[in-house]
Amino acid sequence: MTMPGTSLRHRGGLLVTGLLAAASLGGSALAQSPSAAVAPASPVASSLAPSAASLAPAGSTVRLLTHGAFALSQSVLDSFQQQTGASIQVIASADAGSAVNQAILTKSNPIADVLYGVDDTFLSRALDAGIFEPYQPAAITDVPDALKLDPQGRVTPIDYGDVCINIDLGALATAGLQRPTTIEQLTQPAWKDKLVVEDPGVSSPGLAFVLATIARFGETGTYTWRDYWAALRANGVQVAATWDDAYYNDFSGGSGAGDRPLVVSYASSPVAEVYYADPKPSVPPTQAPTSALLDGCYRQVEFAGVLAGTPQPALSRALVDFLLSQPVQEDIPLNMFVFPANTIAALPDVFRTFAELPTHPFTMDPPTIAANRDRWIEEWTQTVLR
Repeated sequence: MTMPGTSLRHRGGLLVTGLLAAASLGGSALAQSPSAAVAPASPVASSLAPSAASLAPAGSTVRLLTHGAFALSQSVLDSFQQQTGASIQVIASADAGSAVNQAILTKSNPIADVLYGVDDTFLSRALDAGIFEPYQPAAITDVPDALKLDPQGRVTPIDYGDVCINIDLGALATAGLQRPTTIEQLTQPAWKDKLVVEDPGVSSPGLAFVLATIARFGETGTYTWRDYWAALRANGVQVAATWDDAYYNDFSGGSGAGDRPLVVSYASSPVAEVYYADPKPSVPPTQAPTSALLDGCYRQVEFAGVLAGTPQPALSRALVDFLLSQPVQEDIPLNMFVFPANTIAALPDVFRTFAELPTHPFTMDPPTIAANRDRWIEEWTQTVLR
């Protein structure tokens, strides 16, 4: 997503065919990792093991293919060159789907050495295309097992975040409404014309929320995920094409300019609203202006991997090491507003104060989504838009 003055997490770009699926993976183990990640930050110079230093002559470059929301502090990026002799050339695609497409289309002559930003909704497609060579950094032992979705070790978890309904607390107070506690409540008359979602055919958070409803309500029985969406449609749900449109144009809370107090966004969005508040309040806030509904959330994990055919495999592996190193992991939250995968990384104070984590977010098995995604999107379209 994108907040004022930042290149914050934005996964709302065009999706490609062939993606994820449904098997709930309880999030309780992950929910403990941010609160446990309170170790003091390590100096930037300690990013890589000594064996990774001086891998390349001065002037060398390692190419990182990623999405347009990729951001790290310049001093952290520069530290890679100080340790290895090689600078990082960032090749930014519009979104994760475009980056995966580029990597697949250039597989025989890779345009980059490492791909970062492929998430679990695209992972199966990337793995099936054979674009990665197996590599796991030593620090993988500090990553929770629930984030490791490839048993063959071809990709490394770098960060994760939860797609959840966000709530404009001020608008609810003005309207005399109590905040909802379940996504089922959003079909009730009190929430008529209050919710905006993104089209899952073109938006990654939109797809993530649909996947959460499929995992929640199922495809068979007396009340299915399609029944839920039919009820949302009857209750006036609005559909935006992208996260940017939904959050900035239709949502009434925080940075939004619309009239809908509920939006599909990220559980970390309230942190960004506090961090980028303009003007800054004279007294530090005790509550963010928005909040996340921690029911019906979907956990997205982002990965990095060495691209098969890279002409400099040692540097490529060092770059994956670097992305999972403590200094980079501690730099991620306030640059991309997601959680670090490495449990050794300490969270910034604003994250520890205002970040919200669902206890049991939904996740889905990548091969299942790959087998069903197109059908699910078509069924959603038939139910909600036609």
